[in-house]
Amino acid sequence: MKKEEKIKVGISIGDLNGIGTEVILKTFEDNRMLELCTPIIFGSTKILSFQKKQFNIQANFHGIPTADKAQHGKINVVNISKDPITIEYGKSSEEAGKFAIKSFTEATKALKEDMIDVLVTAPINKHNVQSEDFSFPGHTDYLGQELEGDSLMLMVNDTLRVGLLTDHVAVKDVSKSITPELIKKKVQVVHNTLKQDFGIMKPKIAVLGINPHVGDNGVIGKEDDEVLKPTLEKIKNEGKLVFGPYAADSFFASSNYKNFDAILAAYHDQGLIPFKTLSFGQGVNFTAGLNKIRTSPDHGTAYEIAGKNKADHNSFKEAVFTGIQIFRNRSLYQEIAKNPLKKQPSKI
Repeated sequence: MKKEEKIKVGISIGDLNGIGTEVILKTFEDNRMLELCTPIIFGSTKILSFQKKQFNIQANFHGIPTADKAQHGKINVVNISKDPITIEYGKSSEEAGKFAIKSFTEATKALKEDMIDVLVTAPINKHNVQSEDFSFPGHTDYLGQELEGDSLMLMVNDTLRVGLLTDHVAVKDVSKSITPELIKKKVQVVHNTLKQDFGIMKPKIAVLGINPHVGDNGVIGKEDDEVLKPTLEKIKNEGKLVFGPYAADSFFASSNYKNFDAILAAYHDQGLIPFKTLSFGQGVNFTAGLNKIRTSPDHGTAYEIAGKNKADHNSFKEAVFTGIQIFRNRSLYQEIAKNPLKKQPSKI
């Protein structure tokens, strides 16, 4: 990437009956965003124009047939459908689900073909998007199929990064899903992403226990003693700075998380509840481990406030910022890897 080129940020529009379009519009109402990147929204100029009037947002759109026709300095919109669509704020509809997935799959195709550099996804309703053509628990699983690498959900903000050994897995299936192979793979993904995407050359990773109190020596479950501890010991012997397992209930309350570059939680709520509590609406979901970059805000469709002009766009804006920064970090890392002896400019 040449220095003068702006990073092309592709955006899937999400569920039209939720707050996705509102947070997108509010983010790019600030013209300074166009100095930072070139946004390419996969949606409809007609829908966006209707919603910008409703929310009294000042933003002008430039309709384009395909992402490679995007113009710098403008909010570009790839019109993915000419069919009329009914917007019913706060309601789940099959129509909105189909549009959301068409936007997402078209944006993913553009990402694979290098028409965009980064993908930022607005929230979808995981129920109304299900069909014969799309049968995935969410964005991450589809991206894991379409892109190269091993995907991992990594929640990030300025001071905290939380990944998951298991993500959209029922609680009853968590313990049997956590195998030595899975642990090794997830630790490796986190280790790699901290180096290439966040510029941390010797990352320290903490791992949380599977059971309460890390099983209390087998009294509250044997998975920690029989699976997690011996696997982490093997990973340590390979030279990685991995620590734990730690009892999850006290780990965040004691501020121990501040001593690590990333934390791996055993399952979804164990990691995301403390993350969202500590991130105060500024969190970002980054799909680590893939050959392309995707981020999203850390909230859902928020049907309860959709259409009321109450949505906070800060998490979506942070998702754009994070995607851009990761793209820059990864580009620099790859350049250094190609030319390991090339002297880098000193940071002041």
